[in-house]
Amino acid sequence: MDNQRLFLWLALGLVGFLIYQAWLTDYRLPPSAGQPAIAEAPETGELPLIPDAESPDPDLPALPEAPAAEKEAAAGAIQQRDSPEVRVVTDVLDVSISLAGGDLIEARLPEYPVHKDQPDQPVLLLGDEAEKYFVFRSGWRARGDAPEPTHLASYASSRTSYRLTEGDDELVVPLVWEEGGLEVRKTYTFRRGEYAIELDYRIENRGDEPWEGANYVQIVRRNLHPERSMFDVDTYSFIGPVVYDGDKYEKLDGDDLEDEPLALSATGGWIASIQHHFLAAAVPPADEAFAYSASTRDGLVTLSAIGPLHTVPAGEARSYSEELFVGPKLQKQLAATAPELELTVDYGFLTLIAQPVFWVLSKVHGFVGNWGWAIIIVTVLIKLLFYKLTKTSGMSMARMRELQPRMKNLQERYKDDRQALSRAMMELYKREKVNPVAGCLPMLVQIPFFLAFYWVLLESVEMRQAPFMLWIDDLSARDPYFILPLMMGIAMFFQQKISAAPPGDPVQAKIMQFLPVIFSVFMAFFPAGLVLYWLTNTLLSFAQQWHINRQVHAVRKV
Repeated sequence: MDNQRLFLWLALGLVGFLIYQAWLTDYRLPPSAGQPAIAEAPETGELPLIPDAESPDPDLPALPEAPAAEKEAAAGAIQQRDSPEVRVVTDVLDVSISLAGGDLIEARLPEYPVHKDQPDQPVLLLGDEAEKYFVFRSGWRARGDAPEPTHLASYASSRTSYRLTEGDDELVVPLVWEEGGLEVRKTYTFRRGEYAIELDYRIENRGDEPWEGANYVQIVRRNLHPERSMFDVDTYSFIGPVVYDGDKYEKLDGDDLEDEPLALSATGGWIASIQHHFLAAAVPPADEAFAYSASTRDGLVTLSAIGPLHTVPAGEARSYSEELFVGPKLQKQLAATAPELELTVDYGFLTLIAQPVFWVLSKVHGFVGNWGWAIIIVTVLIKLLFYKLTKTSGMSMARMRELQPRMKNLQERYKDDRQALSRAMMELYKREKVNPVAGCLPMLVQIPFFLAFYWVLLESVEMRQAPFMLWIDDLSARDPYFILPLMMGIAMFFQQKISAAPPGDPVQAKIMQFLPVIFSVFMAFFPAGLVLYWLTNTLLSFAQQWHINRQVHAVRKV
């Protein structure tokens, strides 16, 4: 088996893999015919239960839910847009907090426009519109008949809007709820340049009896089934709920959760709902055991995290905190917010390779200040890393190329006797000390790195709408003039010309001739950053093979 044939099948295999990935997302099973149609507004009145013990074990007896009539009334009152709101604007966030529950019901990202040519239309991540319902809920459940500040409670605010002013690095938004001698101050803290939001509670018990309750946070989102296309990069990524239990990160299928809800207990975990480039996550205190659950009901996926019971003695006050994250998957900020939160950057099974690749890419970008040049430089570094391995493959190709005339003579001589041709070819390889499979391993070793780089370029929000130079003003979008794919096809064509052709198989030879055209068309709709990587890699491979061919030819002439 020669290297050219291996390259052909590896390349076609890669194309098949990418098409298969797109097929999986294009033809996922749709929701069942019995799934309810989208209502005017989603149900929002369901309250989480808390265990009747110091442990968040979901198997322990649960406290009773609110009476049905009370729940129905609360559900009617919680229609978020009918309740007063507080608008909060920082340098990176524009959010709305409903005074019904004090919950985040809308979040826009001013630094991330939906389209680069429409900078005044930011990405809307959170929202309470029925078709794209995506909100945070948070509050406390109380033991027995004690008052409880759930996400159905009505909070008060002294102001209707807050804005981070120039020179300030922090913006504090307090909300207050009071009932039956219990006062709860729910405070959001926003910081300049950060998408992490600190959520604090100060509970003051002015009653005569101790108050017991458990804090919870929920992420509620419409169970989306978007139309997917292999030519739309935003549809490649997983969209839906994920959970980290302090040890393992898991993506959850919203349809599966309808029949098999998730329930587990963990310390140091978190919950999130992710999509391409963006996420919303809730991070409970890392030193407390929380009960995590996930379920789908009436077309809504609900992720919940509820903690152990806390006691606030009569006449005293206690403070508690947790953290939210609403924004782009900026890996530095994710890592600073919670352990392993950067796993939400969905590199798939190649995460162990992709994360170091991104680390190097970001370091190079810190020096050059341009993601396009960073891609080129890192491609060169990867090529240097595998130089010795690819040299082995290149030497094998060069020697095979030198033997092409003699191999063709053997093919003509033994064209009617394939067994004799095989023996003659093996004798030729042995006599000339050429191993046709010597270059297989180097090429196989490089495949995981290529795929890892592919996912890094596709998933890293840092490269979203990032300009390169000239006509390439967005590395995450396709080349508008298809110049890079055309250049890549030309580079592949010349690379073929200096490589050994597959002997004796006209079908493979024809396929090889069309491979540059196939790849040019296929890559024309891929992100320009990925095409730039492949073009750079192909040019480097061409230069290396050309140099090796000259060396081998010079030695044979001597």
